[in-house]
Amino acid sequence: MPWLEWLGTLPHAGLLRRSVTLYMLVNAAHILGIGLLVGAILPLDLRLMGVLKDGPVAVLAPFLTRVAATGLALAMLTGFLLFNVKPMEYAGNPAFLTKMGLLALGLANVLVQHKTYGWRTTLDGGDISAPVKMLAAVSFVVWIGTIVAGRWIGFV
Repeated sequence: MPWLEWLGTLPHAGLLRRSVTLYMLVNAAHILGIGLLVGAILPLDLRLMGVLKDGPVAVLAPFLTRVAATGLALAMLTGFLLFNVKPMEYAGNPAFLTKMGLLALGLANVLVQHKTYGWRTTLDGGDISAPVKMLAAVSFVVWIGTIVAGRWIGFV
């Protein structure tokens, strides 16, 4: 996979390998992005599932979705930078591959959720339909799984 080797030669990858401080800052930004993502999406999922009762979904959902999207963008950008430090190693790491699979599943779930009639009805103040609740439960499990897989990377 020559393109993986090429990623490791990019200037920022070498800089991150040489600077403990810069690596730590990028890693901290990655954690911040993850925190924003799950800190917004998990409460929304719990609200959609009916576990949390307070707050109108029509008000909470747009705000929490934007926060989660901001966190996702930051996590993906910094994750790409961190990946480039050891691309060959990460590409062969089963925990990393699991994390990427779960990330893809989480993103697909978001797209499906946001395209449903039930989602639009919920945002318009209507009842939360069973499919919206089910997709929220899938989201909850998948994003927690993504976090666990991410933490697992350093242990395999």
